[in-house]
Amino acid sequence: MLRVKKLLVGKLSLMNHTNQISETYAIIKAFNKLIGLGMPKTKAIA
Repeated sequence: MLRVKKLLVGKLSLMNHTNQISETYAIIKAFNKLIGLGMPKTKAIA
């Protein structure tokens, strides 16, 4: 996970503030996908 964080979060590469926000959202989306891959699939048992 440390390698992934360093790869994605190093520095924001875009100069415009609006673009930096979009870049941050893209990084968060990538992290959420990675975290979701490690979670087991569960089913509710009634």
